[in-house]
Amino acid sequence: MKASDVFIKCLEQEGVEYVFGVPGEENLDFLDSLSRSSIKLILTRHEQGAGFMAATYGRHTGKTGVCLSTLGPGATNLVTAAAYATLGGMPILMVTGQKPIKKSKQGRFQILDVVAMMGPLTKYTHQLASADNIPSRVRESFRLAEEEKPGATHLEFPEDVAEEQTDSLPIKASLCRRPSAEPKAVRAAVRRLEHAKSPLLVIGAGANRKLTGRMLLQFVEKTGIPFVTTQLGKGVIDEKHPKFLGCAALSAGDFVHRAIEAADLIVNVGHDVIEKPPFFMRPGGDDVIHVSSRSAEVDPVYFPQIEVIGDIANAIWQMKEDIVPSAGWSFDAMHAARAAEVAHTASLDGDQRFPIFPPNLVREVRAAMPSDGIIALDNGVYKIWFARNYPARQQNTVLLDNALATMGAGLPSAMASAMVYPGRKVMAICGDGGFMMNSQEMETAVRLKLNLTVLILNDGSYGMIRWKQANMGFKDFGLTYGNPDFVKYAESYGAFGHRVESAAHLPELLKHTLESPGVHLIDCPVDYSDNDRILNHEIRELSAQLQA
Repeated sequence: MKASDVFIKCLEQEGVEYVFGVPGEENLDFLDSLSRSSIKLILTRHEQGAGFMAATYGRHTGKTGVCLSTLGPGATNLVTAAAYATLGGMPILMVTGQKPIKKSKQGRFQILDVVAMMGPLTKYTHQLASADNIPSRVRESFRLAEEEKPGATHLEFPEDVAEEQTDSLPIKASLCRRPSAEPKAVRAAVRRLEHAKSPLLVIGAGANRKLTGRMLLQFVEKTGIPFVTTQLGKGVIDEKHPKFLGCAALSAGDFVHRAIEAADLIVNVGHDVIEKPPFFMRPGGDDVIHVSSRSAEVDPVYFPQIEVIGDIANAIWQMKEDIVPSAGWSFDAMHAARAAEVAHTASLDGDQRFPIFPPNLVREVRAAMPSDGIIALDNGVYKIWFARNYPARQQNTVLLDNALATMGAGLPSAMASAMVYPGRKVMAICGDGGFMMNSQEMETAVRLKLNLTVLILNDGSYGMIRWKQANMGFKDFGLTYGNPDFVKYAESYGAFGHRVESAAHLPELLKHTLESPGVHLIDCPVDYSDNDRILNHEIRELSAQLQA
């Protein structure tokens, strides 16, 4: 059998549904073999978009998303997606082409050491030098991509290897169970919890698994211990739960940090230092219990005293079964901080300014989206508003990136979400800068006949950096630009274009686009002028008063 046929058979054995990518001439054997497969090729307009889509597929399903590029510039275009997946804990396999490695047809034309380039960004990278090794290398790539913590893997498939003949056959995945947490570690954690005065749960990205979410909910229901989330932990437990105290969207000084500071013991579930820390440890401060599939990566701001290592869902279940809730626990100060945050958010209601005020935007999007609706955010200052003020009702319904924090991922992530969950409402929420970085994928979305709303927050600038620039006392310089007419731009791709004309018009458009089939783009002017006053001053002053 031809090597490229074996490779595709291996992907089929792994249950692959899609290959996202932009093929080149070095992939033609692979492409020919794929044409006879049940696996669908999702042809994108840029390799970065393909990588983001594959990563989001992995994030939703837990299965490895596969993306494809040619050599040289095609492979380098996957670099950001590799980092996005590895830092964000999303399983992907990147397959890149290469010139023949056993003979030279064109000298060193387009040839880079892609395997070495991918080394720092992936869990595993390998050049296939023999057709006979394809099954074992593909199986290893999938195993490592999906093993906790999930991330990116990479295989380079040279064109002369792709056309070889081999008798090798696909390898089935082995039955593999994650190790359970050691009972003595669980007992130590439970003993410390039972002797605490005000314990608190912090839920991070590693806890964003279905069974872990169920176990955490049962733990909270039995103990009554409140919880906060990181940005990547949003929705693990329904954020309408009375024990939810907020999301750590800002680095410090927010109401949620007052709740964290009121704790004398923090149970940090599924968090590592790749994600922006929700709290900062200091010598002599509160104890921290680290519950994760991996031991803690010690950092100047993170050095836990107790570690419970193993399958997180099992660890939380063991703790839940063992613990005896204490009548001496007090959470009054934590709930007071949450009440103050809810009151402050409510005080921002009713601001019907136009361009749209960010808190009003968040409220209207939440009102328009059902509990299982998915919003995929690009990176920008609006991400803070959504992380703080948008209650996530289910897991993986708020897709944002607080690990690599890259721009350009919002639209491709929403597209992959619409493919995985065609019956659910999906919305990409992008700044105008981030949208334009991969806006060409609008054609892909239209071609795939996706049902999707793309909400562009239009302020004609790189708003997050401009906000920081102003906050640091620098003059306003170098961060503004012009935009196309987004309505006409959408229509040129065959999508439906809309423009928000007033604050009252926004909910009407959201309702219309979410209820109508096809790809819809909404150009929404937004007013960030109060970001500094509210996020940097008002919130910090109010939370400081609460602390006092």
